[in-house]
Amino acid sequence: MEIVFASNNSHKIEEVQYLLKKDFHLLSLKDIGCNEELQETGNTLEANARQKAKYVHDKYKVDCFSDDTGLEIEALNGRPGVFSARYAGEEKSSEKNIEKVLEEMKNIINRNACFIAIISLIIRNKEYLFEGKVYGMISTKKNGDNGFGYDPIFIPNGHSKSFAEMPNEEKNKISHRAIAVKKLAEFLNSL
Repeated sequence: MEIVFASNNSHKIEEVQYLLKKDFHLLSLKDIGCNEELQETGNTLEANARQKAKYVHDKYKVDCFSDDTGLEIEALNGRPGVFSARYAGEEKSSEKNIEKVLEEMKNIINRNACFIAIISLIIRNKEYLFEGKVYGMISTKKNGDNGFGYDPIFIPNGHSKSFAEMPNEEKNKISHRAIAVKKLAEFLNSL
């Protein structure tokens, strides 16, 4: 089955394609001729995921899904949350986002955090939502080179390594995106 993932983020596309295995072939936004940046003006992860999926579905007349992901840090009252990608500015710099979080977390003992992924799927003109959550903590410094985004500073509960220190196979068994994509795949396979 072929389905459009409303993203041009090569890291995300690769990760989701790996999680969906060979049952599905993902098309990116570029593959359908969409080279524009999709708007994320919602005030929740769900609103952003829904906004992007609806836009692509309505404009390109394709079955598609979109995700939005956020890191919620307890001591920062849930920040960066819905602003995770642009936390340090509009240029969406993972490096600067991590630096800002580590600076804000300096001298804070409570390092509890949660990664959340919301997927909005529009298929056969109906929308379905899937959520994945993983709890963990924010490290005091960057660790590891794998992954992307906040992976170098997020250590999932029950593990001693950050997502960025884990091999993809290990991360893809436990990540927030893996949980949401697994639910998506089970649903698509049931159709």
